Amino acid sequence: MKCIIVDDDELSRLAIEKCVKSNTILSLVAVCSSGKEALEVIRKNDIDIIFLDVEMPEMSGIEFIRNYQRNSQVIIISGKKDYAAESYDYDVTDYILKPVDLARFNKAVDKAKQISENFKVENKKEEELYIKKDSSYVKLNLNEVLFVEAMADYVNIYTLAGRHTILSTMKSIENKLPANDFVRIHRSYIVRLDKVEKYEESAVKIGDKVLPVSRSQKENIINRLKVL
Repeated sequence: MKCIIVDDDELSRLAIEKCVKSNTILSLVAVCSSGKEALEVIRKNDIDIIFLDVEMPEMSGIEFIRNYQRNSQVIIISGKKDYAAESYDYDVTDYILKPVDLARFNKAVDKAKQISENFKVENKKEEELYIKKDSSYVKLNLNEVLFVEAMADYVNIYTLAGRHTILSTMKSIENKLPANDFVRIHRSYIVRLDKVEKYEESAVKIGDKVLPVSRSQKENIINRLKVL
């Protein structure tokens, strides 16, 4: 599992790094001294676990969790118990007190691994969706979906094989699509992220289609794309 360490204290970073390197499950991608530095790393890499301190200048660990739309699991490593209750409001995987004990650290990593494996099982179930066409239900492979377009009381689902038109609302479709793979870019469009070939200031390109990006969604799509 790819991980990063985020802590402003050098000795703490070294102690956590030692634990990471002793654990065969983990692969250390970066060691960061601030939340802002960590955000830059996350934008360029797929990170499974973030080992995060709480009390840091500029951006605290809690602020980091609150503002970062994350796919990564967070394990907080702090010298104080004070933030434990609040941190769990943001679905952190575990909360470890400093000084870091290797056995306790490994237990947290094992917990993260189990959560990740459970997620993969659930995610596999989300790779297919059935849509109603005429009087039957047809299986739709979500990996082949390019984008969804609103059209009055209907939606068009564009796939690699063609177009499906179904009676539905965009909100209903959005709720059924896996959030990790799809993003709303406009009131009339939802796109599959890995099918986006090009992004400009106010549009994305998928195949030969250029789709508008609303002003309110610009920051969201930039954060979701892996921008170098």
